[in-house]
Amino acid sequence: MTSITLMNSFSSVKGRWESVVENSVVNSPFLAIQWQQKWWEEIGQRNNICFLCISDEKETIGIAAFKSVGDEISLVGDDDVCDYNDFVIAGGNEYSFFTDLVDYLAGKEWKTLRLPSLTPESPTLRFLPDLARAKGFSVEVEKGEVAPGKILPLSWDIYQAELTKKDRHELRRKLRRLDSAEGMKWYFLDEPSDVEGAMDDFLRLLGLSRESKYRFLTPEREKFFRAMARAMSELGIVRLFFLEIGGERVASAFCFDHKDKRLLYNSGYDPQYSYYSVGLLLNALSLKSAIESGKSYYDFLRGDEQYKYHLGGTDRQLYNMLITKG
Repeated sequence: MTSITLMNSFSSVKGRWESVVENSVVNSPFLAIQWQQKWWEEIGQRNNICFLCISDEKETIGIAAFKSVGDEISLVGDDDVCDYNDFVIAGGNEYSFFTDLVDYLAGKEWKTLRLPSLTPESPTLRFLPDLARAKGFSVEVEKGEVAPGKILPLSWDIYQAELTKKDRHELRRKLRRLDSAEGMKWYFLDEPSDVEGAMDDFLRLLGLSRESKYRFLTPEREKFFRAMARAMSELGIVRLFFLEIGGERVASAFCFDHKDKRLLYNSGYDPQYSYYSVGLLLNALSLKSAIESGKSYYDFLRGDEQYKYHLGGTDRQLYNMLITKG
């Protein structure tokens, strides 16, 4: 016997969320309650929000975090800043969760449910389409963007050997050139106060690196980045990388260390130092650091930028689902 409890605040759902997400098949920094809350506080308040907590006799088995505008429902978060999204469901309870969710939705007024950026292993892809169609809903699943990544070997030398001959040669050549730069050093920050204090430089380099990133950095998104960086660094998972030449920070990479993975969330560099390939090489050095810290996978996240493939990335397909109520 299951039941559904409707909650309307992050504070009320936090305990249940954290107990479920640790056992969820799909788990990423984007599904941390802290991430979701900062998105809501800084970006999402033009939306209505609610949490559907589905429980058995003993405990919560899954949570649907919905935002809505008019008659459209979607998951909390948005594609602009959230690379992956999904429901949080305790492993082994997926069929019960989606059965109850579809029954609940059948009795409510809405028109479309959008579920973007689902990973290939998502139980949502496996269970929800058939259950929704059985209720008379229309379901479309289409390929979305790709999220390249690299399975990490045991050493940096093995990693380089796994690259194509051309990419290996180019990486080594560019690293030698960078090593010749006066006062070159690279490092990462992980203490919350250090991360918070370095966000000005990170955002400056992000905006400098490409016109599209400069336009992307609206005041609203800058506020989100700062609040998110503080909250996620307090969880101990932020690794904010910098590369310096002559005492000047010239490249930065914002990464998450989540379980056995390192995720490259965003990066930027000063084009004045393009001769040294500082953007590409700091990403490569953050990958090297991941190998040395024992990570098993480096996730370049969403997007098919060429540098990801030069560093050994292979595509992982993401999916978008659209459910329409008849």
